[in-house]
Amino acid sequence: MLWAGFVFGLLGSFHCVGMCGAIALALPGRPDAASARYVGGRLLYNLGRVTTYSVLGAAAGLVGQSLRLVGLQQSLSIASGLLILLLVGLPQRYAQALSAGQGLSRPLAWVKNHLTRLFQQHSWRALYLTGLLNGLLPCGLVYLALAGALSAPGVLGAAAYMACFGLGTLPLMLGLSLTSRLVPLQWRTRMRQAVPYVASLLAVLFIVRGLGLGIPYLSPQLPAAAPKAQPAPQAVHYCH
Repeated sequence: MLWAGFVFGLLGSFHCVGMCGAIALALPGRPDAASARYVGGRLLYNLGRVTTYSVLGAAAGLVGQSLRLVGLQQSLSIASGLLILLLVGLPQRYAQALSAGQGLSRPLAWVKNHLTRLFQQHSWRALYLTGLLNGLLPCGLVYLALAGALSAPGVLGAAAYMACFGLGTLPLMLGLSLTSRLVPLQWRTRMRQAVPYVASLLAVLFIVRGLGLGIPYLSPQLPAAAPKAQPAPQAVHYCH
C-alpha cells in the first residue's frame, strides 16, 4: 500500500506547512527561484527529510517484521489501523504533548542546537543535513505515518512506505520554500483540519486489509504462519 503513504503525505503536507513551514522559509541562501543552485539546495533539504523518514520507517519495519514472524501479520495490520485511530482521537492536550516531544528534552536540544549551527552555513551539505535533522523533530503526522508503516511488508517495505510519505509532502514543502505565497493561509488552515479525516480513512484501509476478506489489492488473504513441523515418532522395537 505504498500509494496510501504517498496520498497521506500529499494531503498531510498542509499540516507540514504549519509545523515546519518556518524552517523551510528560513533556510539560508539568497531568494531566487530562478537560480538552479537555490532550487537545488531547497530540493536537497526536502530529500534530507525523506531520508530520515525512510530510516524511521525501516526501524518500524523491524518491529513489524518481528511480530510477523510469530504469525501476527493480519493482527498487526488491524493493530496499526487501531493505533492510527487512537492517535487521531487523542485529547488535544495529550496530542500537543506528543507533538512537542515531552520527555525528549535532551535529544531535542541537541537537534535544535545543530540546526542553529547549520542555518549559519550556505552549503548544499548543510541544507541536506538540515533536512535530516528536521525529520527528527516531533510531528504528529509522522507518528501517524509510522503507525501505518508497522504493517508494511518487511523492513524495505516499511522504509519505502515512509519514503513515499515523504515524497508526498515534497511538492508543497518545496513550493513553500521557493515562494511563501504558494498556498493562501485560509486553504492551509482548511487542509490541516482535514488531516484527521484522511488519517482515519487510512486507518480503516489497514483494518480492512488485516481482516483478509479476499478482496484483491484492498483486503487480500494474507498467508498464515506456517505451523512448526512435528518430529516424526520414533519406531519402537520389541524384543521377542
